[in-house]
Amino acid sequence: MDLRHVIEAARAASSKAYAPYSSFRVGAAILTGSGAIHSGCNVENASYGLAICAERAAVTRMVNAAANANDRKIQFIAVVSPDATPCFPCGACRQVLHEFGCEEVVVLDASEDPVRYPFSEILPHAFGLEDL
Repeated sequence: MDLRHVIEAARAASSKAYAPYSSFRVGAAILTGSGAIHSGCNVENASYGLAICAERAAVTRMVNAAANANDRKIQFIAVVSPDATPCFPCGACRQVLHEFGCEEVVVLDASEDPVRYPFSEILPHAFGLEDL
């Protein structure tokens, strides 16, 4: 799968964001182990704590569509915002991405070029099943 297709899916999702309070639109797209792409956008709420980040929206779509465990393994996630570059996942999203074995995070630099980060650099010492 071409990285650009996944980035474009994230960019398209960001255009659908519901961000009336922050005006900070974010789109995310996940590429799974089976080659499927799942995208999501952020959805804000007047009760700020109830907002949903783009990354978690994409994970929810992935889980809902998954036919088997390989469809829930995240090869990488691309995160795009027309309002900030680069745009990294928040801490809560990093933990959720870890839950599904995310291998890599892709963001855009100021030149709109993709920059790839191994997930272990994004969330070192992650908490997981092995810690329970």
